[in-house]
Amino acid sequence: MWDEEIIALYQKRDEQAIKETEQKYSRYLMKIAYNILSDQEDSKECVNETYLKAWRSIPPHEPKVLSAYLGKITRQLSIDLFRMKNREKRKGSEYAISICELEECVPDNTTAELVADTKLLAEAINAYLRTLSPQARSIFAARYYFSDSVKDIAAYCKMSESKVKSLLYRTRQGLKKYPTKEGYDI
Repeated sequence: MWDEEIIALYQKRDEQAIKETEQKYSRYLMKIAYNILSDQEDSKECVNETYLKAWRSIPPHEPKVLSAYLGKITRQLSIDLFRMKNREKRKGSEYAISICELEECVPDNTTAELVADTKLLAEAINAYLRTLSPQARSIFAARYYFSDSVKDIAAYCKMSESKVKSLLYRTRQGLKKYPTKEGYDI
C-alpha cells in the first residue's frame, strides 16, 4: 500500500491504518529502536508506541514522508526509554557508542547562553553537513541518527570497516572545526 493511502486511512480514523503501517514499516522501525536500545522487548514496546503516537497525531499532522515521520517518532521514543533505563550508566548499545563519539564535537547545553544558541548551532551543523559528499552525509546519518553499527554501514556501503571509521573520524573532525569557523566557541 502506498504511503498516501495509509495516511488517508489515518485521516479517516480507520484502524486498518495501523495494520498497514505495521506491515510496511515494522522491520524499519524495529531496526531503529534496536540500534538504540539493544533489547528486543523494549524495541517492540517503542514500535508499538510509535503506532499509537502516529494514530494520535495524524490528523492534524499530514506527514510528507511517512517513513521519516514514523522513524523520527520511534527514534525519540527509543532515546527517551534508553535514558530512563540507563540514567546512571550507559550500556554498550550503538546509540551510546555513537553519542560518545560525538561528545567532543558538540558542546554540552548546560548554560543559558548555550541553550539560547542551540538553534543557531544546529543551523551551523546542518550547513556543515551540506558541504559533505552525499556518501559521507549518508554514512554520518546512518551512524549518528539511525545508530547503525560501523559493520552494518560498511556492509551496505560496500566498503571496509576501517574506511567507514576513517570517514566518520574525518567528518567528526570537520564538524568540530566548522562551528568554530562560524563563530561558535566549542
